[in-house]
Amino acid sequence: MGRGVLIATGWLAVALAALGVLLPLLPTTPFLLLAAWCFSRSSPRFHQWLLYRSWFGGYLRHWQAHRALPPNTKWKAMLFTALSISISLFFIKIIWVRVLLFGLMLVLLAIIWRLPVIDQRQ
Repeated sequence: MGRGVLIATGWLAVALAALGVLLPLLPTTPFLLLAAWCFSRSSPRFHQWLLYRSWFGGYLRHWQAHRALPPNTKWKAMLFTALSISISLFFIKIIWVRVLLFGLMLVLLAIIWRLPVIDQRQ
């Protein structure tokens, strides 16, 4: 892949990750990992920015070092996922959409539950 394509893909992934913080069904982590991968192969400057100057830098550095979440992150992610999807469930009146959302919530919670947690001081 060309350098420009990787940079554009990286910035698109950063934008989608930022949206994923606010939107319940849009994942944040996969887009951040994609952005880090794209920037590591195309732009050392953008890669450094992502790791050390963005809101997500601490989580990415922890993931790179340990392949696990920092302490308390799993519970926060699960709580935010459950709350945001529950709010959606409250407002949606179509039963099959509610069932689908509830099933997606259970799948997302199971995925988050399975992620390892390691304290960086260990």
